Amino acid sequence: MTPLLEVAHLTTGFSTAAGTAVAVNDVSFTVRAGETLAIVGESGSGKSVTALSIMGLVPPPGRVLGGSVRFQDRDLLTLTESEMQTLRGAKLSLIFQEPMTALNPVFSIGDQIAETLVVHGDCDWPAAHARAVALLEAVRFPEAARRARDYPHQLSGGQRQRVVIAMALACRPALVIADEPTTALDATIQAEILDLLKEMTTGYGAGLLLITHDLGIVAGMGDRVAVMYAGQIVEESPVSDFFESPRHPYSKGLLASLPQGNGARRLHAIDGSVPSLVHLPPGCAFAPRCPDRVDACTAAVPALEVIGADRRARCIRLEGVDR
Repeated sequence: MTPLLEVAHLTTGFSTAAGTAVAVNDVSFTVRAGETLAIVGESGSGKSVTALSIMGLVPPPGRVLGGSVRFQDRDLLTLTESEMQTLRGAKLSLIFQEPMTALNPVFSIGDQIAETLVVHGDCDWPAAHARAVALLEAVRFPEAARRARDYPHQLSGGQRQRVVIAMALACRPALVIADEPTTALDATIQAEILDLLKEMTTGYGAGLLLITHDLGIVAGMGDRVAVMYAGQIVEESPVSDFFESPRHPYSKGLLASLPQGNGARRLHAIDGSVPSLVHLPPGCAFAPRCPDRVDACTAAVPALEVIGADRRARCIRLEGVDR
C-alpha cells in the first residue's frame, strides 16, 4: 500500500547565537491511511517541530534545512504558502496541545467551525452552521445547538478540545496530526478525548500522527510507534512488539520508568539529560546516558537499521536480531 504520508530525511534547524540547533535530524517515517503512528520522546526530542515542519508552520528563526515530505503524491516542502493554506484544514489538520491556541476568542465556536467549512468546502453560511452543530454533536458536545453560540472562554478545557477536534475533522482530512492533544486535561476527560479522536479518525479512514510523551497513550492508541531522542528516530516498531521487546537502550529506559502499579520496585530514572542540540556529543547522541555504552559508541552516528518486520533501531550493539 502506498503511504499516505512519507517523510524522508527531514532536517529542521533553528539559528541561535551559539550556532544552529538541529531540532529534527534526518528523520524518516511513513503513515498509512487508517493507521495511527505515535511519536514519543522526552520534551525537546523534536516531536512537535516534526509536526510543524510537515505543516509548513516552523516559526522563525527555524527553517527546514533538507529532506522531503510527500503527501498524496506532492512534496509539501516545495509548495508555496498559498498552496499549503489550501491543504491545511481540508486535507491536513493539526490539533494543538493547547486548544486556546487554535480558537479565536472573539468568535463563537459555531462560527469558527462554520468558517472552516466555508473556506475549504462548498457550503454557504446557513449550511455551514447546520453542519457545525452536527459536528459538535458528533464529538458529543452537550447541548450543541444552543452552545454553538458560546465563546471559547465560556467552555471547559475538555469542551474546548472537543471543539478543536470538530474543527480539525470538519472537512474530513486524509491526515490528522495531534500534538499532545490531552496534556492539560484530567485523566477521565483525557481518556474520553482520546477515544473520541480514535473513533472519529477511524470512521473517516484518516491517518493519525499522534505526538505524545505518554507511553500509556501509545499503548492504547497506536498501531506503530517511533521513539525520538535529540532530534532523531532511535527506534520504530509495531506497538505490541515495542512493549514486548524494546531494542534501543533509550526505549528500554523509557519503559523501565513506567510505574508497575503494585509498588514492587522503585521507579527507574534515566541518568543525565537531553544534550544541547547545538553541540551534540560525538557518535550516538544517547551514549552519555546509556548504561550499555562502549568506546565505539562515540566513533560515529549509528544508522537506523532494519531489524525485523516493520522494525528499525539505531544502535551499534543490537544483538540477536534478524537483519
